[in-house]
Amino acid sequence: MTRFIHDQFAKDYLEELLTPYGTIQASRRVSGEVRQVDLWFSPNPEVSRSPDPLGILARTLNVPTVFEPYRNPVTADEVRDCLLKLFIIEAQLRREAKQNRQTSLNFIKPHLWILTPTASENLLMGFGATLDIEEWGEGIYHLASQLRTCFVVIHQLPRHPETLWLRILGRGRVQAEAIEELEQLPPDNPLRASSLVLLNRLKADLQTQENLDWEDTELIMRLSPLFDQQLEAAQLTGLQQGLQQGERRVVENLLQVRFGSLDDELTSLIDAVLQLPAEEFTPLLMQLSREELLERFRGEE
Repeated sequence: MTRFIHDQFAKDYLEELLTPYGTIQASRRVSGEVRQVDLWFSPNPEVSRSPDPLGILARTLNVPTVFEPYRNPVTADEVRDCLLKLFIIEAQLRREAKQNRQTSLNFIKPHLWILTPTASENLLMGFGATLDIEEWGEGIYHLASQLRTCFVVIHQLPRHPETLWLRILGRGRVQAEAIEELEQLPPDNPLRASSLVLLNRLKADLQTQENLDWEDTELIMRLSPLFDQQLEAAQLTGLQQGLQQGERRVVENLLQVRFGSLDDELTSLIDAVLQLPAEEFTPLLMQLSREELLERFRGEE
């Protein structure tokens, strides 16, 4: 199911955005019954986040935080499971603090952020979730203070630069609008560049699936022009670097943009590719599929 592809994208995306601000641990294991949190973030106190390009997302990074992104609307059972994992982690951290002889004043309790595209009124009311419009705006609901939990209802977030990096994790129209805003950011914006790489990887993963629904089909169509632009930019950058550093970097750039990453199979082809002049290997790398490249160049190693 494509849900798992989207779940992996959400984890990779958040990890990419948050890594400069602290320690990231994807799929942290929780003791007791086998459970894992999607993403565990521990802040680096030496990193300043004000003002910050991450907008509202940066305001979640002052304390240890569990992020649980959902592709489909979160259910009440899933919320209870998230809360249980939060309490177990808190108990673990409290024991570790005691073992390290930390005082209660030094112990920082973790928070939970549940990211969901939509949420029903019944679910929000059932958990006593409330808005704080003045402090946070629309779309961010807080549970009772002792629960240290927030719902981010992505499709209720205002269309504003402060919410862009959260709206990328939405669905349908909301995600499409966020991708359009991402595209309009300056080309030298590092968050733009890394997000586009991950979105292109998402596109490539979705294209391997059969019987895609209309939403995923439209997402692929929306991302295709971005892929072409990024490929053209990578080609230009690679060729410029090739004049100074050698053609190997050209090949690496093109392969990475086309296929998301360089695994052992693709890396093993580089020497064979470099046997051709740049004017010959560049169109091949841009046009051939992964399987065609492997078949074309394996025989020349």
